[in-house]
Amino acid sequence: MAVQSVVDSIRTFGDRYLERVFTEAERGYCAAVAAQGGDSAPHLAARFAAKEAVIKVLRPAAGEPLAHRSVEVVRGVDGACSVRLEGNAEALARRAGLSEFAISFSHEEGYATAIAVAQSASAALRRRPRAKGAKGPNARKATRSRSR
Repeated sequence: MAVQSVVDSIRTFGDRYLERVFTEAERGYCAAVAAQGGDSAPHLAARFAAKEAVIKVLRPAAGEPLAHRSVEVVRGVDGACSVRLEGNAEALARRAGLSEFAISFSHEEGYATAIAVAQSASAALRRRPRAKGAKGPNARKATRSRSR
């Protein structure tokens, strides 16, 4: 996404936009970046992109309300980011059997991008052990039939 989109939204809607989309902790982190002389817009845009990526994994039904604030990007002390779900996002993940979300996001030269994945309990249950020497995730053990 273009970082300028976030800049334009802040210019147009101000704090109302920031409070509607970002949690207090997310706004605080980005404000700290700005306080140290950095530009908070790329950080906000990357978090917005991460929220959108998580929402795509959650796949809410058409018309199902899902606030961006229900998906929070949490920055750990080591700098690594994770996802915290609340409200409708958490309920949707639970219903879909999704857990352990992982995100990766970046921003550079006016653009921000993100990807999100989640582990599905049902997918983990469907996994079958591969036959020795088989290749690929869906390879199955070959059986021999003998005619008598």
